[in-house]
Amino acid sequence: MSSDYSNLEKIRLEKLTRLRKQGIEPYPTRAHRTHTSKTAIHLFEQTESEGNASGSVITLAGRIRSMRAMGKITFAHIEDGDGKIQLFLRANDLGEDALNLFNREFDLGDFIQASGELFRTKTGEITLRVNEYRLLAKAVTPLPAAKDEEVDGKIVRHTALSDPEMRYRQRYADLAINPDVREIFRKRAAIMRALREFLDNNAFLEVETPILQPIYGGAAARPFTTFHNQLKQNLFLRISFELYLKRLLVGNIERVYEIGRDFRNEGVDRTHNPEFTQLEFYMAYADYEKVMEFTEDMLVFTADQVLGKRTLIYQGQEINLEPPWRRVELAQGILEVTGVDIDAYSTAESLAAAMQDKDLPVEPQATRGRLIDNMLGDYLTPTLIQPTFVYNYPRDISPLAKSKPENPSIVERFEGYIAGMELCNAFTELNDPLDQEARFLEMGRDYDAEDEERHPMDEDYLRAMRYGMPPNGGFGMGIDRLTMLFTDCPNIREVIMFPHLREQDMEA
Repeated sequence: MSSDYSNLEKIRLEKLTRLRKQGIEPYPTRAHRTHTSKTAIHLFEQTESEGNASGSVITLAGRIRSMRAMGKITFAHIEDGDGKIQLFLRANDLGEDALNLFNREFDLGDFIQASGELFRTKTGEITLRVNEYRLLAKAVTPLPAAKDEEVDGKIVRHTALSDPEMRYRQRYADLAINPDVREIFRKRAAIMRALREFLDNNAFLEVETPILQPIYGGAAARPFTTFHNQLKQNLFLRISFELYLKRLLVGNIERVYEIGRDFRNEGVDRTHNPEFTQLEFYMAYADYEKVMEFTEDMLVFTADQVLGKRTLIYQGQEINLEPPWRRVELAQGILEVTGVDIDAYSTAESLAAAMQDKDLPVEPQATRGRLIDNMLGDYLTPTLIQPTFVYNYPRDISPLAKSKPENPSIVERFEGYIAGMELCNAFTELNDPLDQEARFLEMGRDYDAEDEERHPMDEDYLRAMRYGMPPNGGFGMGIDRLTMLFTDCPNIREVIMFPHLREQDMEA
C-alpha cells in the first residue's frame, strides 16, 4: 500500500479488500437504475395524490451523502444528478448481515444502487424502503466535508469546499459537493442552447473553422505557437474565427456563426482566461446598426429562455436587458469621464501629452489606438453598468471595420458593455480588398517588429476578398462573460470548468 495514502484512505482501502474477500466487487461492470431522485419523488407524489400510498419497486443509484445508524435501522441519503433522496434500510427487510455490512463497509462518497418501494416517513420525507442494495463504486478518498463553527453562540456552517484555488484545481470534488456549482454549468449549457436556437431560427448556419492556423488574425492579441512535425511548419492556435468565417461570405453563405474556443497568450484576471469560448457571427447585407438591434433581440431571447425574465442581479446591481440599450459615442464617453477630447489629437504623441495634462497615466511607446483603449478600459468601462453600446471607434484600433463615409478616421464599430464589463464587439465589416491590404500594412507599421500583437498580413484572406465579399455586419461575444452575468459570478474561473492555473510549486 502506498505511503502517500492518508490514514482515512488506508482505512477505506482495507474495507475495499475485505469486500473483495467476501466476493463483493467494489467496482462492478454493470449498474441499473429505473428512476432518478427527481422522477422517483414525482412518481410518489403522483400516486399519493391518486390515493395510492404504495407503489411498484424502483431502483435508484447515487452517491452516499449521509448515514445514520440506529440499531436495526439505518437512514442514509444518496445524491444523483437531480438531487437527494433518503434511503431506509432495516434488518427486517434486508437481514442483519446485509445491514451490518452496509454500516461497517460503506462510506460517505460511495456510489450505490438501491431497490425498494417509496413511502413517506413520519416527518414527511419521501424515502425508499430498501429491500436490496449493491455497491457500484468505492470512494477511496473522502470528499471534503462541511464544517460547523460556533460564532456568537450560533452555529455557522461553512461551505464544504470554499477555497477558490482548491475548487478550481479539483473541480470534480467541487461539483460533487456543491450543487450550486453544478447549476452554474447547467445554466451555461442552457445559454449556449438558447444562442444556437436564436441564430438557427434566423437562418444562420453553424460551422467549424480551423483551430490550428498558419496565420493568426482577427484581433490584436498574442497567439500560442506550436510546430507541426510532419509539415515542418509553425502553426498558431486561433485568436479569432473572423477571417475564416468571412471567407464563407465570399462563398455565398450569407449568415454564418461559430461557437468555440479561442486562445490568447496573455494575462489572466477576473474577466480574462487564456482559453475562452466565443460566439462569432457574420450577416450579409447588414451594418453595425442592424447588428446592434440583432444583439438586443438575441440577448433578450437568451434571458427569456434561461432566466425566464429580462432582468438579473449581478453583484448586487439590478441589470435590465430590455431594449433599447443606451448608446454612447466613444469620443463623447471618454471626454465625459477624463476631460480628454480624443478627436482633437491625431497622433500618439499629442494624445499622450493631453493625457499627461489631465494627470492620466501614459503607457510608454503606446500607439494612439492603445492609449485610447486604455482610457476606455480604465475610466469609461467601469461606469457602464446598464447595457450600453459604445460606438464609432478610431480607425487605428479597428483594422477590419469599415470607415464612416463622412469621416474616414472613424470606423463603424461598437462594443457592448454590461455591469462594467465588455461583453461583445461588432463591426460594419470591411469588404474592400484594397483598403484591407492598406490596413494590414498600416497595422504592421504601428507595432514594433517583435510585438506579437501586430496584425499579420493574410494573403489568402485578401485573395478571398478580391473574389467579392458582400457588405456585412460581424459580431463577437465571450460566452464565459455572458455566463458570469447570468449566474452572478464575479470571476471568469467560476464559469470555466477547468480554468488555467499556475503550477502549485510555482505558487509556494
